Parts: sequence; C-alpha cells; structure tokens
Amino acid sequence: MKKTMKALVFTGTDEVKIQDVAMPSADEPDEVLLAIEASGICGSDMHAFHGYDPRRVPPLILGHEFVAVVSSGARQGQRVVGNPFIVCGECTYCIQGRENLCRNRSMVGMSRPGSMAEYMTIHSSCLIPVPEDLELRKAVLAEPGATALHAVNLAHRHAFRPPAENRTLVIGGGAVGLLVALLLRHRGAGELTICETSELRRDSLRSAIDCSVIDPRKDLSEQPVWDLVFDCVGSIPTRKLAVGSAAPGGTIVHVGLQAGPGEIDMRTLTLGEISLLGSFTYTRADLHACVHALADGVFGSCSWVDTVSLSMGERVFDDLASGRVSAPKTALLPK
Repeated sequence: MKKTMKALVFTGTDEVKIQDVAMPSADEPDEVLLAIEASGICGSDMHAFHGYDPRRVPPLILGHEFVAVVSSGARQGQRVVGNPFIVCGECTYCIQGRENLCRNRSMVGMSRPGSMAEYMTIHSSCLIPVPEDLELRKAVLAEPGATALHAVNLAHRHAFRPPAENRTLVIGGGAVGLLVALLLRHRGAGELTICETSELRRDSLRSAIDCSVIDPRKDLSEQPVWDLVFDCVGSIPTRKLAVGSAAPGGTIVHVGLQAGPGEIDMRTLTLGEISLLGSFTYTRADLHACVHALADGVFGSCSWVDTVSLSMGERVFDDLASGRVSAPKTALLPK
C-alpha cells in the first residue's frame, strides 16, 4: 500500500493546494478505507475556502460528496456513496430516524479529513451501496440529491395543495436548486421557475431543465405570487426575496446556509399566514431513496455535472470563486 497520496488541502483563506499527504489508515473500530472515484464541490466547501466557516480549520482536506470503492474490510470491492455525518445512533433524534439532527455528530471534510483525495476513511455504517452501472455523474449527486429530496418531501407535507397545483419558485441554480427543480418537475409541478444571478449558470440551467429560468434582479415580479418558495442559497438578500415572493398561505423552505443570522420580516409572514420551514441536509432513508431515484432516472441524465481531475483542483476553486464556472456541479476525479 502507498504511504502517501495526493489530496487537495485547504491551507488558508482563499487557498487550496495539491499536496502529498500521509495515507489514511482504518484503525478505529468499524472504520473502512475508501478509494475515492469522485468528490463533488459543495457550496459549503467554497464557504470554508473563503474563510467563513470556523468549523473547518486549515490545514484540512475538504469534501463530503463522494462516490468510492471500499478498499478494506468485509465490504472490500463494493462501490458506495456515503453519509458524511457520523452520528451517535443513541440520541433521541437518531432513534427517531432523524439522524441529521444528532447533536453528537462529526463530519468528514469538517471535523475529520474529507474526500478531495485519493483515499479517505469513514465508519462502515455510513456507507450505502450503489449499482455498478450507475454513472459517475449521477452517483456523485447522491448527497446533494438527498438534500433536495429531504427539502421537497418536507415542503409537500406542509403545502396546502398538491405539487401540480402549486406555483413554485426555486432561488439559486446551483446543484441543490437544480435538483429540487428536477424533482419537482418529476412530481408534476405546475408553474416552476428558477432564479439565478449568474448569466453563465442560467444558460446551463436552460439546457438542463424545461422550466422558466430568470435573473431575479430584472425579471422577477414584485408581486407575492408563489405558493412554494425554496431558498437554496441562504443569504440575507435571498431570504428577503423568499419572504417577499411567497403568496399568502404559501410555504418557504430555507435550505441554503450561505450566511448567518439576518432579519426576517415576521410581520409579512404573520399577516400572510406563510409557513417558514428549515430543511437541514437529509436522513439515511433520504440517501437510500436518492440513490434509487438517480438509478431510475428521476433526475434525468445529469449531464450538467462537470468532472475535472483532482490535480486541477486549485484552478477549479479559483474559477468557482470568480464566477467563471457555468456547471451547477463540479466533481473532482482523483484518477
């Protein structure tokens, strides 16, 4: 076994570097070694890159969206995706099947080395097998896809009318926003609009999904007409936009986590009897369901996923930070 491996290491604010680092070893009980096939770049990785996340302390290997092959233990050779949250399994939330709310969780790419490397270790309980014929571009979307699935399921449990009768606005055309829209379209959503400020990304979105794609700074009506609003960005301006866009009796699902605390117009929510829901990541059941949905073509071809060699990681982060990337999702390939 190699003693070192290539990894993309977050070394400081606005800086990642390809480095030779020590190979991880699965020394803890129930840990396994994974050979990474692909690692997606999440908005939270970019948040850390810019120095906005005190939980991700450099030097750190980022990455928590991955597809891999098990390289040790009883499951050796199995192709998997994984839940990056390592949970206690004993608290009230874990017992209820709401592991995403476990207060004792740790996370790869945050409190332990992540997947932007040739190899990574993780608890075997986090692994979910994927079909051998599930394309790489689809498999790497299991984690953000589960986030979208969790949010849409939550919204539909609270919405007053069924999906086909709702006018739905998705704020943000990154991977989660697009996956939310694709799932809504699959479930028969009626009037569906994505708003995205990047012109490059708007062009990419129009090729990926048959719905209205607009620039909210120019084309979005100031009238509150939307029955369902998904904020897949989570910035202070998008929260304001979400509240101002929701129709009376509507539902807002807050998914993105770009910014910290910010004022919300509670008077508008109260007078309009608008529901505001927080949607945080996913459960293990959501991940399993998403793998099946990807395999069944629920999210389409996923041809909009851009794959780039891990060796190009430094440039990719710079391009993402500068808005030069049109693809809603970029995945790094170690091999």
